[in-house]
Amino acid sequence: MTNSKPAYPSRRYPDNYHNHTAATIPITGVVAWEDAPASLANAARLPSLFISHGAPTLAIEQSATTSALARIGYNLPKPRAIIIMSAHWQSAKLEISSNPQPKTWHDFSGFDPELYELQYPAVGHALLAESLAQQLTAHGIACSLNPMRVWDHGVWAPLRHLYPQADVPIVQISLPQHYDSVACYQLGAQLAKLREQQILIIGSGNITHNMQAMRWQADSIDERAKDFKLWLLQQLKTDIPSALDWQQYPDHKNIHPSAEHLLPLFFALGAGQRVSVVHQSMAHHSLGMDIYRFD
Repeated sequence: MTNSKPAYPSRRYPDNYHNHTAATIPITGVVAWEDAPASLANAARLPSLFISHGAPTLAIEQSATTSALARIGYNLPKPRAIIIMSAHWQSAKLEISSNPQPKTWHDFSGFDPELYELQYPAVGHALLAESLAQQLTAHGIACSLNPMRVWDHGVWAPLRHLYPQADVPIVQISLPQHYDSVACYQLGAQLAKLREQQILIIGSGNITHNMQAMRWQADSIDERAKDFKLWLLQQLKTDIPSALDWQQYPDHKNIHPSAEHLLPLFFALGAGQRVSVVHQSMAHHSLGMDIYRFD
């Protein structure tokens, strides 16, 4: 972990939660494709999404969660590209994947052989990654390109249901180890204008995530986890500063012993603001599988 100063001040909330206009020119993806002006003139603005990706077995499941992902992919206009933050890429500083042909990384162990045979051959988008890196740097946000990054299961397990043809290019961005909820929110806000250019912004994590509390394939529900996600959803709807201060929740350590699976939620929130629930459920006793849309 680096000792360098975070790109954003910790625990300082944005002055205006409903205005994403940056002090400088908004970050854009238009420079990444030659035909952008004509094709984007009447493009519908996409939402941002927070997806609870659960266990790696999500990739081969047929469940209410995977059905919800399939419906999203069917109902949304097809994105020109996806920008995704996964809980499974933590880094010392902000990195952006510029790998044009990332492999499918089976970053887990102990599961059925079927899971290790799965491939998700979506391509990267080096030009878009380079454009984002240049623009973020111009906005004072330190970042670098990573040409070697592969798809972790926080990317390919849910996208396998969202876009099963793997025909949407992806740019993955890392979760810096020094980022808190406010830093993730502010990064999402910097990228919010990209939604107007047919770019889908996704945070992939889990609304609740305590591996020690999991009971594999159990039908029971951890009431502590359920209570937390209902509380947090209410804050997202009514009081964004309170949601960003999620660690005020008295039992938060038993819900998220570490923060990496919740922080992508705030990245998606920064890009969209107004929350609506796409799906709510629990899996393996303690894993909240909620999917939220931000417009």
